[in-house]
Order: sequence, then C-alpha cells, then structure tokens
Amino acid sequence: MSKKWYVLHTYSGFENKVKADIEHRVESMGLENNVFDIQIPTETVTEIKEGGRRVTSEKKVFPGYVLIRMELDDRSWAAVRNTPGVTGFVGSQGKPAALSRDEYNKIMRRTSPDVPKKTSTDLVVNQTVRIISGPLADFDGVISEVNADAGKVKVMVSIFGRETPVELTFDQVARIV
Repeated sequence: MSKKWYVLHTYSGFENKVKADIEHRVESMGLENNVFDIQIPTETVTEIKEGGRRVTSEKKVFPGYVLIRMELDDRSWAAVRNTPGVTGFVGSQGKPAALSRDEYNKIMRRTSPDVPKKTSTDLVVNQTVRIISGPLADFDGVISEVNADAGKVKVMVSIFGRETPVELTFDQVARIV
C-alpha cells in the first residue's frame, strides 16, 4: 500500500468541520499511520464592492471537496467515509480514485502565494455606470467589456457626441441604480 491523495465529497460549507472531525477520528482510532494530511485548497480573492471598496477574502477553490492523503485500507476507508458531513470519495463504481501527482500539483498550484490574486465584481456588460474619479469623473457610460483578472472595465462614454471606449479600473466606476 502507498500513500496517495484522494478527493472527498462533503456537504458544501462543511469542509473545515469535516477536516477537524477526520483529524479527531484519526487520533482517537489510532490511524496516524494511515491518514497523513488533509487539505482544503483556498485562494485569495479581491472583490470590488459598491463605491470601489476592495474586500479581500479566502475562498475555497472547490467548495464541497477536501483532499486527503492516506493509505487506503478497510479501517481508514470506513473511518473517513463515516465521518459526519462526508458524502463519499470521488471515484467510479464506488471505488475511490487516487489523484495523480500531476493532478494534485495542478490543484495546489492555485493556492500558491505566487499565483496572481483573483478579482471579482458585480459589474456586467451593458450596465450603465458613472465614472467617479479621473479626468472623466461625472460622465456616464455603458460597460462594453469586463476584465475581472485585470480589475478593469471598458466603458463606452459619449464624448462630443461620439461613443468612445475608455478603460477604467473597477474603483473608478459606480453602478447607477
């Protein structure tokens, strides 16, 4: 038997509780030589709220899933599978499928501090906005493009009677309600 990474499916929002419960079960059942590590992949996301306010938070990369490194045998399988909040292992025909080293690395790469942080916003294409800062402050326009990764929007602004595309950051615009 070898130590491999498996994916557990859990009730969404219960990932941290499942991790704590498995850690407790491993300790109380003497399975330290079978279960080695439990990971809940997260990434830092910056959301742009009303008025350009930035809120940074940790978000789960895969809500409802937990990674577990273990040596799979009947005892360890039963202990993990019967943990409250766990709905099962990811696999086919009821058999847990181990992640390849490549798959695991790909998943964990998203949680690395070197990965560019994600930005999310509730701004959408065809939405009317007011420019609140910069040389075009107080102009109104319509969003033609949203680039969440760069934290920018392209806004079509009427200048001298012509529609002109202007690239702005999320915090330079406000929704017109």
